This record gives sequence, C-alpha cells and structure tokens, in this order.
Amino acid sequence: MAAAQSAAKVASDLFAKEDRESKAYDASSIEVLEGLEPVRKRPGMYIGGTDERALHHLVAEVLDNSMDEAVAGHASRIEVELLADGACRITDNGRGVPIDPHPRYPGKSALEVILTTLHSGGKFSGKAYETSGGLHGVGVSVVNALSDHLVVEVARDRTLWRQAFSRGTPEGGLEKIGPAPNRRGTSVLFHPDPEIFGPRAALKPARLWKMARSKAYLFGGVEIRWKCAADLIGAADATPAEDVFHFPGGLSDFLAATLSNEVTRTATPFAGKVAFSEKFGPETAGSVEWAIAWTPMRDAFVSSYCNTVPTPEGGTHEAGFRAALTKGVRAYGELIGARKAAQITGEDLFAEGCAMISAFIREPDFVGQTKDRLSTTEAQRLVEGAVRDHWDNWLAADPKAAGALIEVFIERAEDRMRRRKEKETARKTATKKLRLPGKLVDCSAVDRAGTEIFLVEGDSAGGSAKMARDRKTQALLPLRGKILNVLGAASSKLGQNQEIADLCQALGVGMGARYDDEDLRYERVIIMTDADVDGAHIASLLMTFFFTQMRPLVENGHLFLAQPPLYRLTQGGKSVYAQDEESRDRLMKSAFSGRGKIDVSRFKGLGEMDAKDLKDTTMNAETRRLIRVAIDDDEPGETAGLVERLMGKKPELRFDYIQANARFAEALDI
Repeated sequence: MAAAQSAAKVASDLFAKEDRESKAYDASSIEVLEGLEPVRKRPGMYIGGTDERALHHLVAEVLDNSMDEAVAGHASRIEVELLADGACRITDNGRGVPIDPHPRYPGKSALEVILTTLHSGGKFSGKAYETSGGLHGVGVSVVNALSDHLVVEVARDRTLWRQAFSRGTPEGGLEKIGPAPNRRGTSVLFHPDPEIFGPRAALKPARLWKMARSKAYLFGGVEIRWKCAADLIGAADATPAEDVFHFPGGLSDFLAATLSNEVTRTATPFAGKVAFSEKFGPETAGSVEWAIAWTPMRDAFVSSYCNTVPTPEGGTHEAGFRAALTKGVRAYGELIGARKAAQITGEDLFAEGCAMISAFIREPDFVGQTKDRLSTTEAQRLVEGAVRDHWDNWLAADPKAAGALIEVFIERAEDRMRRRKEKETARKTATKKLRLPGKLVDCSAVDRAGTEIFLVEGDSAGGSAKMARDRKTQALLPLRGKILNVLGAASSKLGQNQEIADLCQALGVGMGARYDDEDLRYERVIIMTDADVDGAHIASLLMTFFFTQMRPLVENGHLFLAQPPLYRLTQGGKSVYAQDEESRDRLMKSAFSGRGKIDVSRFKGLGEMDAKDLKDTTMNAETRRLIRVAIDDDEPGETAGLVERLMGKKPELRFDYIQANARFAEALDI
C-alpha cells in the first residue's frame, strides 16, 4: 500500500512538472524573425559564414547583378571601386533598378522592396533576364543586411534617385536628387558591418582586382574599370590602383595569359563558344564557352563558371564538358585504329589539362546560396551536346596534334591501370613491397578507410605518441628536425633527401606528376609538431612540401594539423588543458572552484607530454581538435604566389610581406 501511494505521488509530481513546462513553452516562445533579421541572426545560411571568403562574397553578389545587366545586353561598362574607408562601390550603365511604387507594397518603391525583402527581384520569371547569376532573390538584400551603411543611386529616365540604408533598415525614403541627362544605371556603395565580420575584417584589393578581371574574361562584351584607394595597397602588393579590363577573346585570352610561359602539347588550345540554340533549336536559351590546353609544365586545373558565377566545386556543366571530351577521344581512337583509347578516362584526359568552362543557362540550380556547385541536370546534356561536335571536328582537323594527344592519354591510362594492378589490398603485403622506412610505426588495419599517419617532430615525441596511439588505425613517422625547404632546393637535392624519401615511402605515393591519390596508404595525414615557433616552422615546411609536390593530397582533404595544448592546469585531482595564453587565462577563472593553488605546467614540446596527456588532447578522435588544410584558390596561381613569397628563395619578398602585415599580429611567441 505504501509503495502504491509512493508511486502515485511520483506520478503526480511528474505530471505537475510536465504541466509547468508545457505552459512555459507556449506560443510566446516561438520567435518570428521579420524582414532581414534572419540574415543578421544566421549569416552563414546566406553567405556561407563570416570569414574572409564570405566577406568578399558580398562584393560578388553586387557585381553579379551588374554582370547580369551586361550579359542581357543592357550594360557595357561596370566600375568597381574600393574606397579608403573600406567601403566598396559598384556602378554599371545598365537600365537602373526600378524606382516606381511596387504593386504589392503600397508606399514602397521597387528599389526599397528589393533591398529589404528576401526572395525579391526580377529574375524569377525569366522575363527581365534570359540568363542570370543571381536567381535566389536574396543577394543584394543580404548585402544590405550585413552592411552598416549602404547607399543605392539609380539613374533612370534622365533622373537621379538615391536611398540609404543601415543594417538592412531604410534611413529614409527614396530621394529624387535631380536631373541626370548623361547618366544611366545603378550604383551600390556598401561598407561591411564590423559587428558581423569583426573589427579587423577588410576587403582585400588583390582579391577584388582578380575578381573583377575574371568577370571581364567571362563576358567579352563588357568593360570593367577598377579603382582602389592607394593607401589600401601594401608595399608588397602588386595590385594596381587603377586598371581597365576588356577581353573580346574571352576565355581564350585568359588561358593564353595563364599559360604564356608554358610549353603546351598542341600549338593551339581547344576553344570555342556555342549558343545552345545552334544544337537544340531556337527555344533553348543560353550558351557555353570553353578553352583547354594540355601542358606537362604545371599543375592541371579546371575552372568553371555558370552565368559568370564561379563554381569551384564544379557541377553538371563541368561534368558535361568532361563527358564530351572523354567520349570524343574514345570515338576518335576507334576511328584511327587506336584500340587502347577505349580505356581512357576523364582522369587521364584532364591529368595535364588546364581548362576554363563558362556556361550561361536559364534558371540554374546551385547548391547553397554561395553557388559553389551547379546542380541543374539539364546543363550536363546541353554542354555535352554543344561541345562534342566541335571537339570531334577539332580532332579531325589536325590529325597530327590529335594523335600526339591520344598517345599522351593512352600512356596515362596504362600507367594508371598498371599502378592499380600492382597495388596490394592487404596492408602487410604492401608493407613488404614498399620497403617502408625503419622509423615508421605502422598501423594494423588492412583498408585505408579510417587510418591516419602522424608526422611527429623528433624521436622523443614519437615515443610518447607510440604509447598513446590506437595501434589499429594510427601510424607514426618521426622526423629528424626541419625537413628540406623544397622551394629553395634544386630538384637533384630534393631527390637525394632522406627525410623526403622516407616520407614518400611511408605514404606510398610519388611526387609531382607521379602522385596518385589511389596509392595513398592512409586516409588522413596529420602534422603533429610542438606548439611553439619551431613547431610552426616545421609545419610550414611540411605544408609547403605537400602543396608543391603532392598538391592533390591537400585538394582531396587528406592533410590535417594537430592541435596540441601549450599548458596543463591542475588543482587537486582535476586537470584541464589550454591551447594558448588566452585560453589559459580564461580557464584559470572558470574551470576551477575553491581556493586551492592552481599549478600551471607549460609543455616545451610533445616529448615532455606523457602518453595520457598526448592521447587525451591530441590523438584521441573523441577529444582532439584537428585543422583541415585546404587551398582557398579563387584563381589559378593565387595560393602558389603566396607560398612562393613566404617560403621561396627571395628574402626580400618575405620582408615586404612582414612589413605589410605586421600590424595584424596580436601575439608573438618569442
């Protein structure tokens, strides 16, 4: 009886608690974000984050609108200006944003609706623009929401109008400034909000200059004028204060400039431009332009665009281009009796290819607001069909060049198939075949999936790591001090360096053109060095090596940096770890209770950490932090230029870079 009464009381208390909670969670708990509030609340949903890439995406959104006017035939000139206060102004001589009252919003102009309402614009129906880069209707309104100051000027019907905004809110109504008999188009001036992007965030002249130049290459009918306040250009920055871009040759001009100093497999690139209506009938809008050349002198690249918007992750238009070339090569090989051409894949064909593809299609579907990848299924069919005929004709028109290319492709295919055949699936067998370096402590897993190799600084650190590792999936390769700086060494010296030879053998891959991602023995390559200046230098040398000699390893997401702590804080039986001085000071105040003394230990190196410390903080997948090393390469050669400046043979370039960027350094470990 007592047990039943107790159970009844527990149930009563439980229902009473649920009743209180249900009353606390009612209609008033549902938050409704209106207007542009969602953008400021969650900017990552609209521009992919608040980092440097997202910051410059604001400029791309406004510039894309002006490019849409140019592609539609309404504008011939665009001006991009970076002002001394960090604001950016983009002006075109197009039709000008409509300023008449909007029928659905009495009392508001169409201009104000476009600037303050998500999913508004003139590109949904396809009537105002046959093809365009901004289709979601959120671009310029997002820029408005994330700017602390934005001013739009519109010249229409020989009259100038202006309206100002702050953080997405109008600062007043649309103003009629006066007559403008010699002006037409739209001008948007905006300043990114430091509350969103941080007080130190700033638009970079070099990045905007390259963005403007690439847009001009993508549409030969537009002239883009660049201007930048001289004070914003650092001493080591070669960006001009003023420039004019106009490239009637389009992508062919771009490729010629990019490969001006390289030896190519054929005298001329395969390039062209085709309207889809030529192949699929007058009802099919859009076009595709391309240019590709093959060279053994540099790393291959494929840069694709849709409606002038960069698609760094490719998509269906790029897949159509690859399919057209691959199928065409196989068919031509069969035609001339080269039977081995049937085994050529896109991987073989593009191994030395430097390609640019620009498609214009109606109502494209992109993955995400940042439009990194095109997902329109129809685009693959359109591009493949348009390019294939021209590719077949190009091969047939020059049999000598076509035959030389096919020989290169077949050689690539045979090499690929031979490596695949030789590759052993069992790790133990592969270990014997590779004659792995003696210092390598390998893992026992048979498959590559889930495995990782730690490149460790020194034998002492390797000893701790050996005890802390997961023997099944984690391998170790201790390195003797700082490896060779590959940018300052002759190729003969590079081939004779024992540390580099050991590293290549352990990973199971070759360098440069001999690198094959399928041969990589581990899923993750983790650089694990001391959390000090010397450790950072070693990590920089290793990253330089991988970028220059095994770049696909980086591009395919295999390279990581471990994040060992610098401090251990202990009070009684409780220990916590701090990555740096800032986190140490914060944890001193928040991680401990009571008045006991807090002991602070600074790890001088990984070798001083015992196996438990190293496992808990740096090697255990459940508790560690890793940084994936990625290449942010908006344009071919941008990252390579920075690596050359910082790690190359010319110390004066490093000195100039340090002078130009020293003011951004907040803490130095010296």
